[in-house]
Amino acid sequence: MSAQTRGSGRTSRKGGKGGNPISRFFRSVSLFVSQILDELRKVVRPTRSELINYTIVVIVFVVFVMALVSSVDFAFTKLVLWVFGG
Repeated sequence: MSAQTRGSGRTSRKGGKGGNPISRFFRSVSLFVSQILDELRKVVRPTRSELINYTIVVIVFVVFVMALVSSVDFAFTKLVLWVFGG
C-alpha cells in the first residue's frame, strides 16, 4: 500500500467553474431565471369553460362545507345548552 498525502491533486481555482464570485453569482441568477422561464412554458392553462367549471365546483364545495360546519356547530350548541341548562 502506498501512502497518500492530502493536498496532492489540487486544481487551480482560475480554471473551470472558478473565477470572480460576482460573475458566478450573476451566472447562477441567470441560470435560475432561465430555468423558471422553461418551467413556465410547460404550464398548461385551462380554457374558459374549464375555468368556469372549476370555479363552480369550488363554490359548491365551499357552500357544502360551510353548511356542514354550521350544522355541527348548531348541534353542539344545543347539546351543551341541554347538558348544562341554559
